[in-house]
Amino acid sequence: MTSFFPEPGVTPLRGGPVLRWGVLGPGDIARAFTRTLHRNTDQRVVAVGSRSADRAAAFAVEFDVPRSSGSSHDLVQDDGVDIVYVAAPHTEHLPLALLAIQAGKHVLVEKPLATCAADGRRIADAARAAGVFAGEAMWTQYLPQSAVLRQVIDRGDLGDVRLATADVGWGIGDDPAPRMTDPALAGGTVLDAGVYGFWFAQFAIGVPLQVRALGTTIGSGVEDQAVTLLRGEQGRAATVSSTMAGTNTGLASITGTRGTARFLDPFVFPARFAVRLGDDEHVWTDPTDLRLRDGLAWQATAIAIAITDGLTDSPVHPLDAAIDVLRTIDAVRAQVLGAVPEER
Repeated sequence: MTSFFPEPGVTPLRGGPVLRWGVLGPGDIARAFTRTLHRNTDQRVVAVGSRSADRAAAFAVEFDVPRSSGSSHDLVQDDGVDIVYVAAPHTEHLPLALLAIQAGKHVLVEKPLATCAADGRRIADAARAAGVFAGEAMWTQYLPQSAVLRQVIDRGDLGDVRLATADVGWGIGDDPAPRMTDPALAGGTVLDAGVYGFWFAQFAIGVPLQVRALGTTIGSGVEDQAVTLLRGEQGRAATVSSTMAGTNTGLASITGTRGTARFLDPFVFPARFAVRLGDDEHVWTDPTDLRLRDGLAWQATAIAIAITDGLTDSPVHPLDAAIDVLRTIDAVRAQVLGAVPEER
């Protein structure tokens, strides 16, 4: 890394205010989240809830969490919990977020915030009315690489941004989890992997004005692949591909009138990226040793600061930005599946 790059300016992982986290949905992403919080930050998960008391209890034992419950209601009523992390399947994001908000708890909802923009707006409206924090766990936005790349773009190094690309997808194999293939669980690649690509496109070119998508579906009726062209303001454009038919490169790039930025590793995780200006290339490397899902730690410390400062929305990834991404996803799913996702 050279002096070409600005400092990230992100919230330190240790030494700041500490929140007491409650987890709803003790699945894989909740396990990764809790593991990195306990290893790499001062934040602590103090309670876990699930419809299965046995699953909650096993999670509590694995991560030394003091309290477990087979009831979501009991967890959100726990006076020892400051913020609820909703890590349940997509279709549970809305009801569990509203449950936490109604109990007066701050809430961080796994991406996507909801399964459609209208439901995302319901979460935002409820949180604002209750005066509590609500946010989407778009953790890539909180990584140091995103803060550095944002500054590179904003100071004009790339010139006028004209094009962005993002490819993201993981193969589900021959025995996929129901949440990936069941329409009743909002399965499909667009809400799962695709949300990262649509976030990155919006990060680069702004909220799209026009969406054109093509894709393929599997027997259950969910999309297994989607390729989308987005048109933004001032002649900007982006392409996003997502798939669960196989694992793709996971790379992304931004092209401007003066230069380009391209990721050298999958952009969803802590990653290197290179900025090329004419014949000169500068490579940014994350100076921390956090890899893969360990990077989930960054969002937790940033949110702890925001809540301690009295904020009810994230200055890094605001609710309106998450809802704008969901509007794009609504359009993509409507074009690929032939129907607009329903509000529940």
